[in-house]
Amino acid sequence: MTIFRKIIVFIQIVLIIFVLINISQVNTFAISSISINNRKAANVAVLLYSFDDPYMLEIKKSLEDIENQNKDKVHFTFYDGKNNVAIQNETIDSLRKSNIDLFILKLADTKEETIKNIMLNIKNVPIIFMEVAPEVVSNVSKLYSKAVFLYSTSSHEGILQGKILVDKWNTDKRFLDKNNDNILQYILLKGEANNPYSIERTNDVISTINGAGIQTEQLALVNANWFRELAKTSINNLFLKYDGKIEAIIANNDAMALGAIEALQKYGYNKGNKNKNIAIVGIDGLEEAKNLIDKGLMTGTLIQNTKMVAEAFYNVGMNLINNENPVANTSYKLDNGVITIPESYKPYTGNTNIT
Repeated sequence: MTIFRKIIVFIQIVLIIFVLINISQVNTFAISSISINNRKAANVAVLLYSFDDPYMLEIKKSLEDIENQNKDKVHFTFYDGKNNVAIQNETIDSLRKSNIDLFILKLADTKEETIKNIMLNIKNVPIIFMEVAPEVVSNVSKLYSKAVFLYSTSSHEGILQGKILVDKWNTDKRFLDKNNDNILQYILLKGEANNPYSIERTNDVISTINGAGIQTEQLALVNANWFRELAKTSINNLFLKYDGKIEAIIANNDAMALGAIEALQKYGYNKGNKNKNIAIVGIDGLEEAKNLIDKGLMTGTLIQNTKMVAEAFYNVGMNLINNENPVANTSYKLDNGVITIPESYKPYTGNTNIT
């Protein structure tokens, strides 16, 4: 009888152990399932130097599209730097105390000291910088292992922009060379003075025109800092100074080109009369610019793929957040903290029908 009781007790103990093991497995699975289902989307702070720049708004929209397709993975919060260094620094200082998983920064101030301070003050959070001068990158890239610098591969936008004016000269010279001196008189609206993109675009567009055998005369070069209103004010003043001499306005981006058109239209130019039309070229492929080109009120632009840039931010950013190689599972290249992405610009000249 005693032996029988021992057997019964043993069986009960085995059953209890079996039940406990199964309960533990179920609970573990349940907890795992809850963890997977409630996994926190990455919290990404995107500071853009100014919402007044249409190209920045295009980037913002493309990132919002990515978030809508990946709501369980990423959440972007956008901050307007208002092209103000104080606001930029205050925003970053506030955000570094928050629960941020990644910073994407297109700054109003990209001086070496500024970049260095940001890298040293943001602790253990990855950073993607956009459009920082190469000489600055080479000096700071090794200060913080979680920081990378994003560039699009040089598509030589200035060369493509120059070719638009070369084609215009070759096909419509009698309207472009208004004083028949065989020289293209132009005003150049440049972005930020030390920005690598504005420097390259400025140099390439003029060398392309000259390389095609066309003589040029620069009437004025204005640092309109990518802004429409600054360009508008500048051209408004310069038109009065060079009335009748301006044959082309070359802008480093579409926003400045649009500002130039607004100024010219005040004086009756670029409103549809070919005899009162100044050639204007921009870069970015903004919808407003393309519409004006289709109407013959602007000469040309370059269409930029902002979706590709936004995808690079997302792909590189998620790799950084997950402590992976920044360019893992991408076609991008990484060299000393610099990531290059393939990007192409396409000239857009529309169908101009000016009478």
